[in-house]
Amino acid sequence: MLDLVLPLECGGCGARSTRWCGACAGELTVKPDEPHLISPRLEPGVPVFSLGRYAGARREAILAFKERGRADLVDPLAAALRVGLARLLDWGVLEEPLTVVPAPTRRWAARRRGGDPVARLALAATDGHRDITVVQAVRTRALVADSVGLSSADRQRNIAGRVKIVRPLEGRHGAACEVLVVDDIVTTGATACETVRVLRAAGATVIAVLALANA
Repeated sequence: MLDLVLPLECGGCGARSTRWCGACAGELTVKPDEPHLISPRLEPGVPVFSLGRYAGARREAILAFKERGRADLVDPLAAALRVGLARLLDWGVLEEPLTVVPAPTRRWAARRRGGDPVARLALAATDGHRDITVVQAVRTRALVADSVGLSSADRQRNIAGRVKIVRPLEGRHGAACEVLVVDDIVTTGATACETVRVLRAAGATVIAVLALANA
């Protein structure tokens, strides 16, 4: 009866009577050789890692979380991100202590979505790690357009000069801060490029970028 009033639907495939089915959970499972190193069209100058293609259950879950308010999908998405982060630590790509910086979100988009979705995932994925700190250090300035449908060159022009530092970054004892940039989707790499640029200009040592998906 409750399902008739408030129907449950899998955030990955739309199957009824469950919020997250076993098949979709399998698609999001991080394999032993993941995350993969990818080569976006615009290279940010640091390694860019992705947990999988922006397709299937991964794509639908990210969209449902960001655009349709499916807060119940934080857990599976953050769990995948947590494993990806652990792998990069195990492989020696990253070292603790570490600062995780969520990629910038437009302020009006964050308000519409009830908060910054990338920051929320980063906080959930690092919960319990004493030597990993999440800092919402960057934000986009006004007049950044929606990048959907833009070419690589247009995306780069759209974001150039429009990412700003809003919180200082500093490692222990005033040393340069080692940073991992986390994003939900890497498409052309334009946002990653600009984010890495402004963080470096602020004195941070950016080690890598890690995304839930790449398109």
